[in-house]
Amino acid sequence: MNWTNPLIEQRADPHLSLVDGRYWFTASVPGYDAIEIRAADSIAGLASAPAKVIWRAHASGPMSWHVWAPELHRLDGRWFVYFAAAEREDIWKLRMYVLACQGDDPLTGAWIERGQIATPEEGFSLDATPFEHRGRRYLCWTQKSPPTESNLYLAELADPWTLASAPVLITRPDLPWERIGFHVNEGPAVLRRHGRVFIAYSAAATDANYCMGLLWADENADLLDPASWHKSPTPVFATDEAASQFGPGHNSFTTTPDGRTDLLVYHARNYRDIVGDPLNDPNRHARVQPFGWRADGFPDFGRPVPDGPCTA
Repeated sequence: MNWTNPLIEQRADPHLSLVDGRYWFTASVPGYDAIEIRAADSIAGLASAPAKVIWRAHASGPMSWHVWAPELHRLDGRWFVYFAAAEREDIWKLRMYVLACQGDDPLTGAWIERGQIATPEEGFSLDATPFEHRGRRYLCWTQKSPPTESNLYLAELADPWTLASAPVLITRPDLPWERIGFHVNEGPAVLRRHGRVFIAYSAAATDANYCMGLLWADENADLLDPASWHKSPTPVFATDEAASQFGPGHNSFTTTPDGRTDLLVYHARNYRDIVGDPLNDPNRHARVQPFGWRADGFPDFGRPVPDGPCTA
């Protein structure tokens, strides 16, 4: 299986999944004003697959600005998109929202707004990702509390857009590398392997300091008990100047079609220096590379690979 990195240029916060033998891709678009999806039978095919815009930002009010980090998920046979958006009149009033597809094909079915994911503590929130474990469905997301820190929270879901339990804090940016530029833990991505539930996340400002951290819990533990979660003291994936890959992060996970090789999906820039606000620099490109596992059952993400052909 071969493809070329970057897989899709100017697509940040990439979410890539394999469903019934087909790859589905969505990400933040440079204008932060729409949600698009594309599909292909191979990862390489995504590069030239047509992008279908399924939703556009409102003209004003909620969901009118900073449309960020969409994720496409199929839950109980239905398709949903989780995303964050703010208001044109208050551009940092970010909240989490859900779209639902009325048909079986996300590219042709009509999409409707299911509304905001309400959390007990109203505030800046984004990067919602659902996952299932032992017959229960959870939501992990980023929320600022107190206002200067972006933390990761976890709760059980009653349905795809409604929390069923009180959120629990599972990590806050308390390590030096998580506090460069901004105090950030965000972009959770779940991986279940080898008797553990792993959550990769991203930390620090969205420049060359951006990097990935890792949480884990035993698969038999109570995931809603903060004491079940452990955190790597060092980043597990970070800038590699020799490979010209800067600020890798906001990842997702998928596999090769046969399920034998795990794939890390992430964005990065191929240069360090950014003019102005990094959020206004569109050149965070989507990339994919294989990763392996250590003898102790933990993932080994290695280093970002240089741009060019990639094989799994």
